[in-house]
Amino acid sequence: MPSALRVARVLHATRAEGPHLRSAIWVQGCSIRCKGCINPHLFTERGGTLREVGDIIAEAQQHEVEGITLIGGEPFDQAAAGANLAEAAQAAGLGVLTFTGYTMESLQNRDPDAARLIAATDLLVDGPYREDEPETERALIGSANQRFIHLSARYEDYDPVWAPNRVDVRIHPDGTVELGGFLDSENLREFSAQSGLLRRRRS
Repeated sequence: MPSALRVARVLHATRAEGPHLRSAIWVQGCSIRCKGCINPHLFTERGGTLREVGDIIAEAQQHEVEGITLIGGEPFDQAAAGANLAEAAQAAGLGVLTFTGYTMESLQNRDPDAARLIAATDLLVDGPYREDEPETERALIGSANQRFIHLSARYEDYDPVWAPNRVDVRIHPDGTVELGGFLDSENLREFSAQSGLLRRRRS
């Protein structure tokens, strides 16, 4: 059973990827490949870094986060390692929010590892991104078909209608810029142009 997850990046201590202070883990690879996805660079299974589950949890604890967010990419394409991470997070007292492009119904009888990841998730956000059904009221998601499914009572008070969409911008000493949070393609272009990040990335 894999002890390492292929990860595109990890962002600790962010408030832009779910309720409370969180560690967000973007997995590398997605077989669903929704048209219009804001993370097409995460489609391929090549790239990213193999990260040990224990190391990710230890870093999250050092940042004193309330929970982790598994996002992608597609976490259920690495269900065994994703389940190991989610189980380790819950064992450490952390909440688990998992995003997936699959539906809950299609995952329930898929395989034992998918069942483990579901069982170790407190809040599941499911459904493929559909660019012709844009979401205009709820935070964190891109299309109206996507659902917030509470699998435990941990985040039962979280209401995506009232929760704001946040953007986490970090400028590192070497000049690289890291973004977290939800921006659709139009808003990302506008934000980049206004802040000069688009020019910085191209230089």
